[in-house]
Amino acid sequence: MTYYNRSKFCGSGYARENSIKCISNILYKLNKMSKKMQSDKVLNLPAGYFGIVLGTIGMGFAWRYASQVWQVSHWLGDGLVILAMIIWGLLTSAFITRLIRFPHSVLAEVRHPVLSSFVSLFPATTMLVAIGFVPWFRPLAVCLFSFGVVVQLAYAAWQTAGLWRGSHPEEATTPGLYLPTVANNFISAMACGALGYTDAGLVFLGAGVFSWLSLEPVILQRLRSSGELPTALRTSLGIQLAPALVACSAWLSVNGGEGDTLVKMLFGYGLLQLLFMLRLMPWYLSQPFNASFWSVSALATTGLHLGSGSDNGFSIRWRCRCLSLPILLLQYCSSVLLRF
Repeated sequence: MTYYNRSKFCGSGYARENSIKCISNILYKLNKMSKKMQSDKVLNLPAGYFGIVLGTIGMGFAWRYASQVWQVSHWLGDGLVILAMIIWGLLTSAFITRLIRFPHSVLAEVRHPVLSSFVSLFPATTMLVAIGFVPWFRPLAVCLFSFGVVVQLAYAAWQTAGLWRGSHPEEATTPGLYLPTVANNFISAMACGALGYTDAGLVFLGAGVFSWLSLEPVILQRLRSSGELPTALRTSLGIQLAPALVACSAWLSVNGGEGDTLVKMLFGYGLLQLLFMLRLMPWYLSQPFNASFWSVSALATTGLHLGSGSDNGFSIRWRCRCLSLPILLLQYCSSVLLRF
């Protein structure tokens, strides 16, 4: 190659040093583009996919309890719990791989005004897996719970407190904000109840309840008055169904499973949210079934607990049993139709 050709290729004179420098610069840019393409592939599996574990293990817990009140085998519930554990293990491996090999993609997710809330599904599902292990191997359940509760508290402190600086955009206020402080604390209470730590469970229940009461007016105000949610975010409305029902499950976990007045009140508010969801179904189902539909399993579990209680003047036992069966079937169908 002549000096003229080097000059034409590099655009920086006839010197050999400049030619080498130019070629090195081109190789650096190509390497940078290659790394960017690899990182883009990793972003196809966000932390929100841990919602699959929530739905599957929630359905497993519902069938576990159903085996106590109906003539159904406990193997169905245990099988779903095991399936959820396997999915959790695979997703956890993928998440840790992203964190090690592509930390910038994880940082981008935790700094995103909407997606950052869904990162908290990782500790939430870890604690649910811990609940699943309680009847089989308690020491492992305690270890998973301890890890999950530390991570959820640390992440909630970092993510939620960060919103208090006034930089959170109003259009990013969605029901996903319930996840770090409301859902995680309720699930922590459920895990405490399963492990026998009743007093600690009440502490987490209180943290979840008051976080819920402070967030719900803000989220509803945004949904009513700040413009229509983008199509991609509409399925997050499914999370609006969860707080009352998960709170109900958490209270049942720490009060010995008694279907008292508070349980029925929370269940009633959850049913009201279900009516709202049914009214809006054609609107938010413009998106396919995805991980945001996990909250349906909470309705099934709570209904089954109430259905096993004592009858009253409204025959609540049989009404709740009749309600729980189609909810279980709906949860199964949504998991089958789930698209990756």
